[in-house]
Parts: sequence; C-alpha cells; structure tokens
Amino acid sequence: MFFSLFSGLNKAEAQAPLKVNADSAIIVDGETGKVLYQQNADSLLGIASMSKMMTEYILLDAIKHGKVKWDQQYSVSELAYKISQNRNLSNVPLRRDGKYTVRELYQAMAIYSANAATIALAEVIAGSETNFVKMMNDKAKQLGLKNYKFVNSTGLNNGDYFGQQPAGTRADEENVMSAYTVAQLAFRLIHDFPDVLKTASIPTKKFREGTDDEIKMDNWNWMLPTLIYGYQGMDGLKTGTTDFAGACFTGTAMRDGKRFITVVQNAKDANGATSDKKARFEETRKMMDYAFSNFSKEEIVPSHFQVKGHKNLPVIKGKEDSVKIYSKSAIDMMVLNGEKQNYQPELVLDKNKINKKGELTAPIKKGETIGYLTIKSKKGDKLSYLNSQGEKSIKVDVVAAQDVEKANWFVLMMRGVGSFFGDVWGGISKTVKGWF
Repeated sequence: MFFSLFSGLNKAEAQAPLKVNADSAIIVDGETGKVLYQQNADSLLGIASMSKMMTEYILLDAIKHGKVKWDQQYSVSELAYKISQNRNLSNVPLRRDGKYTVRELYQAMAIYSANAATIALAEVIAGSETNFVKMMNDKAKQLGLKNYKFVNSTGLNNGDYFGQQPAGTRADEENVMSAYTVAQLAFRLIHDFPDVLKTASIPTKKFREGTDDEIKMDNWNWMLPTLIYGYQGMDGLKTGTTDFAGACFTGTAMRDGKRFITVVQNAKDANGATSDKKARFEETRKMMDYAFSNFSKEEIVPSHFQVKGHKNLPVIKGKEDSVKIYSKSAIDMMVLNGEKQNYQPELVLDKNKINKKGELTAPIKKGETIGYLTIKSKKGDKLSYLNSQGEKSIKVDVVAAQDVEKANWFVLMMRGVGSFFGDVWGGISKTVKGWF
C-alpha cells in the first residue's frame, strides 16, 4: 500500500493542435506507449487487413514456442485455393496441389497482404480458420485489449468467403477495433517480436522466385522510404482497405532514437472523399511530421532527486532520528517541446514502511525502497499509456540514502526516560504559567 503526498487529477489529457482527416486517429510513443494525440480513438470501426497484425502476432508466438516451424510445409485447402484465385483481392495465387512453407506464406501476408496465404497460416496454426478466429479473440483478451471483434483471420468482409466464412460468424460481418486498440496491438507486436519490422519493411519481393508461379509482391505500405510516398524512417506496419472500413493504415517510423506509431481509420482526402487510398498516407505523414517535430524525450526527474519538503523522513528506534531519501534513478518522458516545466514529481510512500505519524522504524538499509516517484501534470491533464508497463516508465523507486542502525536498549531506555521527564516538566511549566 502506498500513501501519496500530492492529490491526483483526472481531467483528460489536453489535445494537440492537430486535425486528422479520418474517422479516428492516434499517435503514440513507440518506446513507452504514451498516447500523444487521439481523435475519436475509442470508436469501434472497421480495420480491414490491419487485422493481419493479430495473425502475425499469433504466428510469431507459435514459432517462438516451437509449435510451428518456418520450413513447415502447407498443403492448400479448397478455401485457400478459391480465395487465392480472386485477383480482385490482394493475393498470391496458390496451386491446388501445391506445397508452401510457412515462411513463404508469412512473407506474402506481411508484405503483400495476401489473403489466401493468411488463411493458410490460420489453418497451419489452428487446424481451421474457425479455430483460429477463437484464438484471435482469446489472444486479444490475454493482451488486455478492449473494443475489438475478430470474425476472420484476414480482415476481408465475410462476404468474400464464398459462403465458407468461419463458423459462428455472419456472412456480412467484418473485423472491428478502435484506433486505440489497434495501437495497443501494434505496440505489442513490435515489442514482443521486433523482427516483424524486418519483413514489414521489405519494399518488394518475388513470391516463388524462379518458378512458373513467380509473382512480384510490392509492399502496400507506400510510405516505405523507397516507394511512392516514401517517408524517412518508416519501417512498418500494416495497411487495410475494404468498403466497410475505408482506407486504414498503422504506421511506425524511427528517427534520431524516437519511434512513433500512428493509426488512421477511414482516412479521407482534403475534399472528404473516402475512396482515395493515398489519403491514409497523407494523413499519416501529417501525424508523423507533427510527432517528430513537436515531441522530445526529456528528463523530468534526475537520479537522486529529492522532493522539496520531503528530503528526509523521521526515524524512530534508530541511532539517527531521520534518514535522507531520494529517487533511485531518473525519469524520462516524451513531451511536447517546451512543456517540460508543466510536469512535476509526486512522492508516494509505502504505507507498510511508515507509521501513522509518517515515521520509519529502524533498522533501515541503504538503498531500501521507501516508496516511489511518479509524474503528474501541473495542468491536471491525465497521462495516458497503452498499458500498465508504460505507466511504470514514469515510476521510479525512492530509497534510503544511508543505513540507520537500530539504537541499543540502553539508548532507547534513556530516550524514554528523557521523554518522560520532558513530559512531566512540560506539564509543570504549563501549570505554573497558569498561576500568573
């Protein structure tokens, strides 16, 4: 249990002066998950092929735990074959009698957003896409996500499944998530499996190179540095487009040690048109430019920082009657340029270490944790993070600066005697004063 020496404030974090032409949008710090900007970010909206980030997560997790191998062979199911032949969808054609490795299918999904390849991977992992959809929803819950519903592995509208959509889902359904939740998923994906960016950043690759089935796969992320809307530092992550979802994009870019993640859903051009796919990249560029130009990582609290008025805590039963306390390390935080002074430290003491009078009891060891420091906005803005781990990034232990040994019995006895006579003398003094 902890006791705070400052009161917390609960107003929503102030919004940045930015307007994104999309149904929803969000910018987060790619290192800590701190939300830097959000616009209608909690609304449940279509996500189209951004859904494949969950398929990627589950696949990479299965690879990590040895449940699936990169060189594992897949024999094409009838559904995967039929979907792969629809060139109106993003696909690499699969042969009915063909065999494909998990690595080939993964690259086709991550680079070219190949839908049949995604279904194939779902079948490899779970035996059927129906089983895999349950895994997707279960994994989302396990990751602490909210505002989501997965009905297939691809992000297609179930109407594209020739009536063979996953069991228990309607023919007109499509995957939905909020921009906030998409950002949470993207954050976990690149942190838990950073190698995903090595594949997501490949601008072009040939599927089944050197065979009769060779097909060029151009990455749908046109903001990769060498492509048409190239953006410096862009290395992921996933586009998505359906009639229901509109043009969507989860982007991530890194420059000068700063990484940001952005999400736009149903991006529109300056005239409000939703059919223009490039709008998602234009709006993402706007958000990325804003983030890189206006946010910097700042040291809010230095190491060995002492809160004014609380540099020492009283100690009972010790050789000394107080102990110096300070922060064990520094606290850094991504903030708007020039806004560093708008944040202040908050000292929270461990109630299990102090009595009702706020005193510690000896013995105390140097480096012993007494509580922690966290950061609060002076304006009352609530700091928002995608997960609890991010919230821990602005917490640092407060520790004792030196040992305080317990006083021996004789010293404690003499203090008690002194205290007794002090109280007696104090009482006599008050009585005498009362005579005059």
